[in-house]
This record gives sequence, structure tokens and C-alpha cells, in this order.
Amino acid sequence: MITPSALTVTQVNTYIKSLIDEDINLRSVIISGEISNFKNHYRTGHFYLTLKDENSSIKAVMFSTANRRLRFMPEDGMQVIAVGRISVFERDGQYQLYIEDMMPDGFGGLNLAFEKLKQKLSEEGLFDSSHKKVIPECPMRVGVITSPTGAAIEDILNVLGRRFPLAEVVFKGVEVQGVNAAPSIVDAIKTFDELQAADVLIVGRGGGSIEDLWAFNEESVVRAIYNCSIPVISAVGHETDYTLSDFVADLRAPTPSAAAELAVPDMREHLVYVNSVRMFLSDYMLNRINAERNKVQSLVNSKSFVKPADMIRSHRQYLDNLMLSCESSVQLSVKKHRLEFSSLVGKLDAMSPLKVLSRGYAMVTKDDKVLTSSSHVMQGDELNLRFADGNVKCEVKR
Repeated sequence: MITPSALTVTQVNTYIKSLIDEDINLRSVIISGEISNFKNHYRTGHFYLTLKDENSSIKAVMFSTANRRLRFMPEDGMQVIAVGRISVFERDGQYQLYIEDMMPDGFGGLNLAFEKLKQKLSEEGLFDSSHKKVIPECPMRVGVITSPTGAAIEDILNVLGRRFPLAEVVFKGVEVQGVNAAPSIVDAIKTFDELQAADVLIVGRGGGSIEDLWAFNEESVVRAIYNCSIPVISAVGHETDYTLSDFVADLRAPTPSAAAELAVPDMREHLVYVNSVRMFLSDYMLNRINAERNKVQSLVNSKSFVKPADMIRSHRQYLDNLMLSCESSVQLSVKKHRLEFSSLVGKLDAMSPLKVLSRGYAMVTKDDKVLTSSSHVMQGDELNLRFADGNVKCEVKR
């Protein structure tokens, strides 16, 4: 009996892997299921999980190169649709799903992802009103980021051209739907910001389903709008559509057309205002000129201009009267003070000691001191007698 050669485990697993890899039906599959046993391998960035339904389960892996494009963070119990291929992990001899893309299954899943990311960004403060920038009143350059083929750009250009044709429109066409939409929008926002290519920026697209608008719920797009130094107006979908870009933008417009109306003023309204101001200034200047003309005419008709010689004579007579009044006042004052002076001189003369001496009296002094009593004199003292016309030196005998 011939014994067949034994195969190694690796050979068996490799063979089975080759059979499965050659099956064209397993190279691209779309599987719907519920996530369980989800693990985020933070060191490598890979996701490991199990997809299951009521009866079966399948192991799955999503490498970091693919999961960084996800619009949400997977969680246990989440119903998803996974796109990928079936192959064998040779080491364990286990077939599994290699996921290349994944999305929440239906509106409920997308809504869950929306609310979770909204809560996260809100807690970080990205939606706070304190971060909102003021939209310039009269921007001369309006940036527009949207699809080059959609109706949104046509609506925006029509409104801008009608309301404020003086503004320059700087347009950057982007993808607004699909896997490449978010990176395309982020790149456009950063380019406008780095070049300061606009005074205000309109970012948006026309209406659609929640899946169509999902690019504007991407975290990268929301953060790009938040970090943009140019004021941003979000214009995504119709009036009832809301995206996370609406919450972070400096101003939300219900439609792209409304965004264009909010971005620029209506030139016709400005022209009406300018004309009203011009008319007001014209009337004001005419009234002011007429008032000043009346003042000049009044001066021209005044007596000073008609008969200046009469005014000079009148003022000269007034000055003469002032001079006479001043002279009279000065003379009266001098006379009054002279009389007061004479009276004081008379009183001073009447009280003068010399006046008494002239009547035969003498003033006795000793050592320059006036003597008022004989008790102050002793025999032999030398005294001085002051008469009205001179002094006499005397010696006391007794």
C-alpha cells in the first residue's frame, strides 16, 4: 500500500485560502449585521469585531487605512452594512470578512452617529456662540465652495449678481457626496483660509437625503469650518435639513440662495439710501447758504456799511464824553483827598509839642529822657532845655 504524503497545517490553510480567494463571489460582498465584540486596537488603529444576525456570526477586521474614512465610531449593538471581501487568516485557519467600508444600516444608524458626534463636538465647545465671527456688512470678495455641476452654484451666482454685482466671486468646485467629498471640502476651506482669498465664505450644496448630505456631518469638515479665520455661512440642503456644519458655522442659511442673500447687501437698497442722503445734504446746504446770505445782506444794509462816517463821528463823540467824564471824576477825587489831607495836617499841627513850646514853655530832658517830675532831678545834674527856637544846657544848683 502506498501511503500519501502528509500535509502540514499551513499547507492546508494556504490551499483553502487560495480556493476562497479565487471565488469571484467572495471578492466583493455586502453584508448586513449587528456589531458585537467590537475592539479598537489603539496601537495599530485596526478594528476587530463580529457581525451577527439571528442565526449566525462572522469574524471581521477593518484595517486603519480603511477605518479612518468612517463617518462614525462603531459600537456593540449597532446595525451596519459592511462592504469587503471574504478571505482566510492562515495562522488560525479561520475565514473572516475584511471590511473596506462600513456605514450605519438605515436612517436610525445615521441618526445615532449624527447625535453622538454632535454631542462630542458640542462638549468641546465647537458650537458655542462665543466663537461665532461677524459676517462683514459689505464684502468685496465672496468665496463659494460647492459642486461645480449642481444647481446650488447657479442659484448663488444669480443672487450675488442681482443683489451686489460689485462683489468678486471666488469659486472652488468640490465633491459634495461620496467618499472623497469630506477631504475635498476640507482642502478647499484650508486653501481659502491660507490665501485669505475671500471676505466671507459660503459652504454648501443643494438638498438630498441624509446620506447625500453626510459629508457635511463629517468631523473633519466641522473642524475645518471651526478653524477657518474667514467668516463661514453654511448652506446645506433645504430649509428643514440640518447638518453639523450648520451648528459650527458663523451663520446658517436655509438654502444656498438664502446664503447668497445673507452674504451681501442689496445694492438697490444702498442706492436708495445714498440718494436719500444726497438729497438731505443738498437741501441742508441750500438752506445753510440762504441763511448765511441773509446774514451778509443784513450786514450790508446796516448803518455801519451804509454811512460809516456817521458811525465814526458817533463813536468819537462817545469817546470825548468818556474823556470829560474821566477828567471830572479825577478832579473831584483829587479835591476830595486834598481837603482830607489839609484837615489831617491841621490836626497834626495842633497836637504838635512845638506848638506848645512856641507859647513860652520848654521841654526838660536828662540823658535824652523827658522829665515830668522834680523828684527825678538831683543837684549837679546836667539838663537839656528845649525851646521853640533852640536848646540850652543847664546845671542844677538846688
